[in-house]
Amino acid sequence: MFSYFFKKSHIKTSSMAIVMAFGITVQGVILNCFGEDFFYGNYGKLLSWITLLLWGYFSFSFFISGFNIRKFKQLHYTNPVNRFGIGTWVAGTSLCGILLYEQLVKWEYVAIIISYLNLFLWFVFIIIALKGFIEIHKTNQFPKVHGILLLTTVSTQSIVILFNTIYHQVPALFDIALISFGICLYLISLFFIIKRYCRHTWTIENDWNNTNCILHGAISITGLACIVSDAVSQTVILFIWFCTVTILLFVEVVEGYRLITRIKLYGVKKAIFTYNVTQWSRVFTFSMFYTFFTLIDTHSIVITTIQHFVKRTCIWIIFSLVFFELIIYFYSVYENRKSVTVKLEEVS
Repeated sequence: MFSYFFKKSHIKTSSMAIVMAFGITVQGVILNCFGEDFFYGNYGKLLSWITLLLWGYFSFSFFISGFNIRKFKQLHYTNPVNRFGIGTWVAGTSLCGILLYEQLVKWEYVAIIISYLNLFLWFVFIIIALKGFIEIHKTNQFPKVHGILLLTTVSTQSIVILFNTIYHQVPALFDIALISFGICLYLISLFFIIKRYCRHTWTIENDWNNTNCILHGAISITGLACIVSDAVSQTVILFIWFCTVTILLFVEVVEGYRLITRIKLYGVKKAIFTYNVTQWSRVFTFSMFYTFFTLIDTHSIVITTIQHFVKRTCIWIIFSLVFFELIIYFYSVYENRKSVTVKLEEVS
């Protein structure tokens, strides 16, 4: 059995993005929309357990792959851009720690243990990421850069949210230091991304990556970290919200144009129904924006009106995205099995 899991453990570095998407949808979107009563029933706990089981499966797979150091480095470390995907391990674990603490009361102590292990994982990831920035700059690998770099910010702010959820008296210095550090990492990542698209040739249909939507997702989670930690003023939070909306509108206009271009060039099947694990980042970013925006406490009538509109409409967009990602995932599994069967029949 061990050898079986060892052979099957070589999954993509960013696979934990699925856990991030499910985690924030359950804990952020569904909870804020349907309330805590939803989690007292079987449906809420079922969704929580599904997310936790996915996290357990991916965590075990990454752990098992670590027994083959050479293969582990080849899969998760050798490529300086791909190694930023390790940030999904930190963010996914943070969300699962929050789920354990908030929704499954009997597992509080497990959540506490996970929080400290995740803090250590975050520290290791940041060292790896900083080395990645340096290596990308020295070897001039800017044409390969995309929004995955922003997982440095996402993972950092997820630690702030995790600790402020589990421990109710987190030192203000800890919160401000991590939030500020996350913002610095965002600016560094943004510099690399801008340099990639301004100084190198690219086409929108092939070189605009799914992960670029983290441009607004990383700001959303920064705003959420500010709200949960209560470390900054309401004015700063509203400024972060304004930046988030501005970047979200820009990115989604580009995404819309990219989709139209890809359909014209490749047709609907290849342009839309081609599965990639990075597509879950879109679910995560929209869910994070929804969670951040709905938790803003403001006396502005305009913003309050927009909040009500977002609550009523965006939730169905998020549910549609989740449903669509599940469809193309199972469709890709079906297509892969079909092609394998055809090859076997040709050989026989």
